[in-house]
Amino acid sequence: MRLAAIDVGSNSVHMVIADVRRDGHFEVIDRVKEMVRLGRNTFTSGKLAREPMNLAVRALKNFARLAKVRRVDRVRAVATSAVREARNGAAFIERIRRETRLRVEIISGAEEAQYIFNAARHALGLEGGPYLLIDVGGGSVELVLVRDGVALWMESLPLGVARLTERFLTSDPPDSAQVRKLEDHLHRKLDAPMRKARRAGAIRAIGTSGTINALVAMARVARDGEQDRLHGLSVPATDIAWLRNRLLKLSSDERGELPGADPKRTDLLPAAAVLADFLLAQAAVPELVACTWALREGILLSMVNGGARGRGSIEARRRSVSALARRFGALNGHGPQVARLALKIYDAAAPILKAGPQARELLEHAALLHDIGRVIDHDRHNRHTYYLVKNAELLGFDPLEIEIIAQGARGHRKPSARLDSPEFRALSPAKRHLVRSIAAILRLADALDRSHFSVVKDIRIRRSRDRFNVTVNAAGGRADLELWTCERRSDLLSRLLNRQITVRRQAGEFNGRARPAPTRRRSRTTAGAGRC
Repeated sequence: MRLAAIDVGSNSVHMVIADVRRDGHFEVIDRVKEMVRLGRNTFTSGKLAREPMNLAVRALKNFARLAKVRRVDRVRAVATSAVREARNGAAFIERIRRETRLRVEIISGAEEAQYIFNAARHALGLEGGPYLLIDVGGGSVELVLVRDGVALWMESLPLGVARLTERFLTSDPPDSAQVRKLEDHLHRKLDAPMRKARRAGAIRAIGTSGTINALVAMARVARDGEQDRLHGLSVPATDIAWLRNRLLKLSSDERGELPGADPKRTDLLPAAAVLADFLLAQAAVPELVACTWALREGILLSMVNGGARGRGSIEARRRSVSALARRFGALNGHGPQVARLALKIYDAAAPILKAGPQARELLEHAALLHDIGRVIDHDRHNRHTYYLVKNAELLGFDPLEIEIIAQGARGHRKPSARLDSPEFRALSPAKRHLVRSIAAILRLADALDRSHFSVVKDIRIRRSRDRFNVTVNAAGGRADLELWTCERRSDLLSRLLNRQITVRRQAGEFNGRARPAPTRRRSRTTAGAGRC
């Protein structure tokens, strides 16, 4: 089914179109946005102005045409703070219906926060935490404190950047007195929720709006000279503080010339920076992460299942990984076979590896995706796999989990037992061990399907103080190629386990069937290296 969600916001109107498969996976096929500034002067005058309304209606007419061309099955449109508060908001909604045939519903701040939370949970998973979810619109700010995918509390406050700019930052650039008045106002309105976030020990803030994510992009460009894919991009809170101080010294034209700046938002950037810096400092969170899924995507979710995702992030993750594997032809049997064997190896090795609670799930995802780079190049496909995984929109994962999956998949083919790259060195020691463990198991599991014909039907593993013995059941088929490949692929796992690895054909009774005893292949490796 093809769905479209439209958000008539205080700054801009947006539409996202997505295909939804039977298993619930979303694939976004189009996004469109028009900056119309419905909130301009609305929060001081109490009325929507004529010109912004005309711009919004014109944009929505084009959105309706695009939805028709894209053969959208269902459209849902909502309006937020500016329309919600304006005295002529209802008349504007009726005009939209009359001129575009779109039925727009006005939602409350609480509903807005719920939709945003559902979208962010679907896109990033939000397991662990707690996290402070921040959505900064033109008229309102939505705050959600999340732990293990569950919202502990939600608040919607009239502190949007268009509202704050009109009320407090009236000169360009704003003077220090105006900034102090704005900060005093934020203290009065935000002290209570920020105190709750600080006491809960929020470890990360996640920004879901265009305005706050524009700050993330600008801060990253200022630090690194380049910007990665925005979704999942993170910057330290200190970089936002630095950017705030810089923006407050510049005029609107000068702000528009900064690398990464959106020229259509330059007048709102000072208020956005002051607000973002205030939230991060008062909540005592060390970093801000961009999330490109927000209200519109939350509306899409509500159209499918009422938004009741519950603790469904694990299924969302599986659907997202399967969709990426399918897109690049990796569900042809080899990926699932390697994943099945990798999990068996992991279950036997886990007590020794002690790679952490995430290891098994991330290993499975890395196994399913480890070969997708072959669509670009065979000889260096593991490097292309890393790039594709990093830049795909894997929903339900946080950026660190995606990095671990990508690095583990990249390491499945490296001939040396030593993993080394700038990305690998940037990880903590525990995460480096996790990547090594995933890569080591993938190397052996991939070797056990070297022919890509799934000749290995099952494996049985026994471990002792100095050995890790893998017995292969080929169900009467020949696994010579697999056994030969194991000789070159077990070194890293052998080192991590501190055990000699043997991989051999089954002898005698296995899985209830008698087999002739095969010859045993031995490698000429030294103690501590792999043996097959």
